[in-house]
Amino acid sequence: MQKKTTCLSVVASLFLATNLYSQTKQISEITVVSATKSEQSIKDVTSNVEVITKEEIEEKNFTTVTEALDTISGLSFTSNGGVGSSTSLFLRGMSSNRILILVDGVNYKDPSSTSGASVQHLILTDIEKIEIIKGAQSGIWGADAAAGVINIITKKAKKGFNSNINLEYGSYDTKTIGTVVSYGAEKYDIKLGVNVVESTGFTNKVLNKDENKNKYENDAYQNTTIDFATNYYINDKSKINFSIKDINSLTEYDTSTDPDNRDLKSDSHSSLYNLAYSQKIKNHDIKLSYQLSDFKREELGSTRSTDVVLFEGKKHNLEVKDTISYRTKDFLTFGVGKTKDEVNYLQVNGTKDSLESKSTFGYLTNTNHINNLVFSQTLRYDKYENFDNKLTGKIGLQYIFTEDFLVKTNYGTAYNVPNAMQEMNPWGGSNNNVEPEKTKSFDIGFEYKDLSVTYFNSKVDNLIDWYDPDGWGGIDGIYTNVEGESRFKGFEVEYSKLLLKDTFVNLSYTHQSAKDSEGKDLTKRAKKIYKVSLDYYGFDKMHLNLNGQYIGDRVINVYNQGRVQTGKYALVNGVVNYDLSKDTKVYLKMNNIFNRDYYSTYGYATASRSAYVGLKYSF
Repeated sequence: MQKKTTCLSVVASLFLATNLYSQTKQISEITVVSATKSEQSIKDVTSNVEVITKEEIEEKNFTTVTEALDTISGLSFTSNGGVGSSTSLFLRGMSSNRILILVDGVNYKDPSSTSGASVQHLILTDIEKIEIIKGAQSGIWGADAAAGVINIITKKAKKGFNSNINLEYGSYDTKTIGTVVSYGAEKYDIKLGVNVVESTGFTNKVLNKDENKNKYENDAYQNTTIDFATNYYINDKSKINFSIKDINSLTEYDTSTDPDNRDLKSDSHSSLYNLAYSQKIKNHDIKLSYQLSDFKREELGSTRSTDVVLFEGKKHNLEVKDTISYRTKDFLTFGVGKTKDEVNYLQVNGTKDSLESKSTFGYLTNTNHINNLVFSQTLRYDKYENFDNKLTGKIGLQYIFTEDFLVKTNYGTAYNVPNAMQEMNPWGGSNNNVEPEKTKSFDIGFEYKDLSVTYFNSKVDNLIDWYDPDGWGGIDGIYTNVEGESRFKGFEVEYSKLLLKDTFVNLSYTHQSAKDSEGKDLTKRAKKIYKVSLDYYGFDKMHLNLNGQYIGDRVINVYNQGRVQTGKYALVNGVVNYDLSKDTKVYLKMNNIFNRDYYSTYGYATASRSAYVGLKYSF
């Protein structure tokens, strides 16, 4: 099984290098940390895991995390306009609130937001890989991981002095400038990265064919992201590391009822801090860490008295864990910790409120190898101040029948607690009685040579949702629990194949059903999603990529119109890379090549055909 992967998309990314075969890794060399909070080979993970490698990120020239994630089966997005606009993420039909987004293991979810992590502000700079773990993961990560975990992992500093510069310019006067400088010595290393994205954007109004777009204002976007990381190696068995990720963004936006509002802006500032001490003692790998996620968001131009103009949220996490290796390949990881969330808000009318919540937790995960069988077990206990205590777990099995054929299955329980803003609800009535969701998740699948098929089925009890009696954002709206079980089920099919000697194809199909307890389809989820990527390396120093997707039937509820179709469209994109030298590359990428008119959210426009040219230089 040295050449067999547990996820076919990883195979595709391995071939995405300037020299097709020279940089190809063996599958056994790829490791993941998000499945068990411990580093392990991807071929030993029972969970459904996909990895977007640095080779794929660099060859596809993705600018944002959402662009990269949009290549993964089972993942889809809706957005309220262009780059930087409010974006909703769905994994196997489950929404952003149930997907844990991590940056180097630090929680990126703002506790003062009701819509999950702001993935639209995550710019891809100096990324080593992105790990996607599908299915319930609360047994390891606690709340917010009922649908899965996405961990964005940055590169480590190399020995000596290293630097790179990235430049890009394209449609909508979009400019990207980024640089990373690092230095690695025997006892320490240090790295600093700065990335700036600016775009004048386009009007978010959906225009008729005879309408002049110049009548309406464009919605601009600015993003400055700074990364700093350092490691001090006390000796060969212990180290201290510290990192900061600072994101400042300014987004101009409209509402669906006022698509030409020139005053609405969202000024967002996010800082992620991580301080950790690691120590190896015999077969123990001990880590003590403190993490702080600090968020502040100002909504400029809001005029309604109940509008919230200032959001502030903080997440603290203090944790100690120990990974114990035993026998040849088995390991056990256990940990304990404390968390604290702090939320403050201010409305136009001067009303302000705050809420604090605390919890303690302990978890245990164990992985055993018995001949061709991998068996993983996970258990976690969370003690809350504001909610009932929770016990969750997960078991996973993988059996390798032959070098070309394996079967894996997982069953897990999960939960999702209401956050402070859902309880306080400044837009309507407060609801201190909203209860946590309870999730049961099951999947089973097989991999045979280049083909992978997975069936998934999740049931959510007491789904938390927004209830608006008048259907138009009235002040009596409230977050509440939907009685009964909501169901999310379907299957994924992936096929990756090296054709001839210089062409690689990656295909995926997702069929999903997301229904509430009354059997009604949940909105914004496409029932069918097709994705394709074709890479060609037949030219010297040049790489060509053509990729696309088809979004099937997808609806959204619209006031006074009922359910409106926002799906049934296909998009095709392309990339051309050319190596000027070993250290210099130029590229051209084009999105929406056939200039398809579509929208993912009703009332909000999307980008037409757009082109970008770029330069990457390393020294």
